[in-house]
Amino acid sequence: MKIAILGTRGIPNNYGGFEQFAEYLSAGLAARGHEVTVYSPHIHPYQQKTYKNVTVCHIYSPEEKVGAAANFIYDYLCLKDALKKDFDILYEAGYHSNAPSYHLMKQRTRPLLITNMDGLEWKRSKWNKFTRWLIKQLEKLAVKKSHYLISDNIGIQQYYRDTFNVESFMISYGANAVYEYSEALLKKYDLSPHSYYLLIARLEPENNIETILDGYVLSNSTLPFVVIGNYKSKYGNTLREKYTSAKGVQFAGSIYHKQELDNLRHFAKGYFHGHSVGGTNPSLLEAMASQAMIVAHSNIFNQSILDADAIYFKNAADVADSIAILDDMNVEKRNSFISANLFKIETKYAWDDIIDSHVNLFESLLNKER
Repeated sequence: MKIAILGTRGIPNNYGGFEQFAEYLSAGLAARGHEVTVYSPHIHPYQQKTYKNVTVCHIYSPEEKVGAAANFIYDYLCLKDALKKDFDILYEAGYHSNAPSYHLMKQRTRPLLITNMDGLEWKRSKWNKFTRWLIKQLEKLAVKKSHYLISDNIGIQQYYRDTFNVESFMISYGANAVYEYSEALLKKYDLSPHSYYLLIARLEPENNIETILDGYVLSNSTLPFVVIGNYKSKYGNTLREKYTSAKGVQFAGSIYHKQELDNLRHFAKGYFHGHSVGGTNPSLLEAMASQAMIVAHSNIFNQSILDADAIYFKNAADVADSIAILDDMNVEKRNSFISANLFKIETKYAWDDIIDSHVNLFESLLNKER
C-alpha cells in the first residue's frame, strides 16, 4: 500500500501526541513493506528526506509569520500535494485545521480519505465561544467529507454515534512497555526515587493543571511537584506567576528525551494525568508503560483505559486526598495498580498490535472499494 500521513507537525516528534503517533505508525508501516510518506512543515528541525524508511515530504508553513492560523494553509498545501500522487490511503491526523481543505477531494473515491478524529477539540476551555462554534462546524465537515473515520477511544466512538449517527473504527494509540530503569537519570533534576510528584502535559486549561497544583498546595506536602511542559505561552506564564510562591512547585519546561521521561514517570511517587477532552491520550499510555503510579482526572476517556487501576480526582480537594492516599499506600497495593496497567499495555496497546490493526483496516477498506 501507498500511504500518506497528514495533519501533523512532522516527524521525528518534537511537539506532541499526534506527531509521536505519526512517527511510530509510519515507521511500523514501512517496516511491514508499505510505502509511507509523512508530511512535515518546511521549518521542522529535521530536514532529511527519509526517516526510518519513511519518506518525509516538507511543505511550506507560514507559522513563523502568522501563528496558529498557518495550520489551515499548511494542511491545505499538504492535501493538494498528496492528491497529485498515487497514494492509496490519505490518513489525516485530526480535523481541526484539515477539514476546510477536504473540498479538494471533490467526488473522488480514491485515494481513501480516513480521518482520525482525535478528541473533542471544541471542548477545550482555551477557546472562546466563536472558536468553539467554528470547530464544531469543522467537525461536521470532516465527518461529512471523510470516506471513513477512526476513533481512538470508546468514549469518542460513542460520541460520534450519538451526535452524528455515524460509525467509526476504534483503534487506539500505542505504547511500548518499559522494563529497564536507572535512578542515575534522576540526578540531572536533583530528584530521588518516590520523593516527588509529576505531571507531563501541554500547559492548557483543559488539562486541569491548576486543579492539580491547587490540590498539591492544599495537601501541604513536603515533596516537590515537577511540571514538565512548555511554559513559554500566555497560560504557561500565568501558571508560573500563580505558583511562584508555592514552595515545591517546579516548572521544568519541555523534555523530549524518552528515556529521561520514562524514568521520571517510573520513579515518581505519583504521576498526575489531568487530560479531560481527549480520547486515548499518548502520555497516559506512556505512564502506564513506564510502570508509574497514576492519579487521573475522572472522565469516561481515562476510566475506559485505566478502569479501577488508578486513583481518580475531580477537584483540588480530591487531589489533596489522592496525595494522602499515596502517602499511606502500601507497596503491595501500589504494585497491583502498576502491574495491571502494564498488562493492559502488553495486551491491548502494544505498538505492533496497533500498527497491525491499521494495516488490516486499510487493506480491508481498499478491498471493499475495489
